[in-house]
Amino acid sequence: MALPLQYNLRNLTVRRTANIMAALGIALVVMVMVWVLALAQGFRKALVGTGRPDRALVMRGGATSEVQSAVAREDARLLAVMPEVATDPSGEPLASPELVVIVVLPKRSDASPSNVVVRGVTEAAFGVRPEVRIAEGRAARPGMGEVVVGRALTRRIQGCEIGSRLRFAVQEWEVVGILEAGGSGFESEIWGDAEVLIPAFERTGYQVVTMRLRNAADLKALQERIDADPRLHLDAQSELEYFESQSRSFTTFVRGTGFIIAILMGFGAIAGALNTMYAAVNARTREIGTLLALGFSRASVLGSFMLESVLLSLVGGAIGCGLGMLVNGVSTGTTNWDSFSELAFTFRVTPDVLVTGMVFAAVMGAVGGLLPAWRAARKRIVDSLRAA
Repeated sequence: MALPLQYNLRNLTVRRTANIMAALGIALVVMVMVWVLALAQGFRKALVGTGRPDRALVMRGGATSEVQSAVAREDARLLAVMPEVATDPSGEPLASPELVVIVVLPKRSDASPSNVVVRGVTEAAFGVRPEVRIAEGRAARPGMGEVVVGRALTRRIQGCEIGSRLRFAVQEWEVVGILEAGGSGFESEIWGDAEVLIPAFERTGYQVVTMRLRNAADLKALQERIDADPRLHLDAQSELEYFESQSRSFTTFVRGTGFIIAILMGFGAIAGALNTMYAAVNARTREIGTLLALGFSRASVLGSFMLESVLLSLVGGAIGCGLGMLVNGVSTGTTNWDSFSELAFTFRVTPDVLVTGMVFAAVMGAVGGLLPAWRAARKRIVDSLRAA
């Protein structure tokens, strides 16, 4: 015969101070875990949201990032006319050969140096990426020393307002527009005319060709066509998969670190739950004996105390998740380890993050309540009823 749930709920309100302190300890652990996981989720969303399955990146064979690649002008022209490449309504191929370089600019907060991606593009870049638009100002004119900057950079880098001038590549560039791209990584970039930027950086060609495919399934056929051409030593990959791989190392590190921190902090929270439940067992010795005498099994008593500990932890977990929600949407930035450039993003407290926090709280409650529950279930009826 199992003890009713009302019994456990009533007991949680009896020793309020001890229960509140134990719940707050668990809440602190869950809050930190939610913050760390929200950071990793936001970073991944910013990068993975940059890619689409029907877009392909073509880079030099063996290159692991755009900045490490090189694509000759002639190779870019050959790629643009391949049949797998989609075209716009006028019949022009949706292929954008691009220069991708890293420049150092001062942060707005403390003027410390920060690596920023500068992308030299053609007019086809906006057709290839319809999600990217000019939110303020206008696009950079071909042949002019003008650039547009991502929305995220206006909050993090000095001189990114419309009308300001940025200095890199031994000259100044006028900011004429603000880019928006749905919060993706493109909002952390500076875009300008490739034909002006290439000589400014003393380059002769591009780093990557980004293209829209007629069908996402055409990627394999595109690679086979590239391999069959002896002039080309290039690799094509899905843009979505590329940015997924870019996010993997950082998010894995952050999540791993977050779990380690949470586990270390969790020992303190578990100790609090352990002490609380031991105190509850000692204070309810006669009550436990009465339950056993009434015919409740030892397994029911054990399960009841375990449930009580888990319920207490879930209360703490709910508080921790509520506190964790405070960072949802907060903007921050860090270095993308693959490109060594600054990437701005926002904390994202998703349902998966909240579920993870609540599960971790329940585990802490179960671990902290196991020994006290076992002790309660092992008490002898006679000894319990003799207790004062």
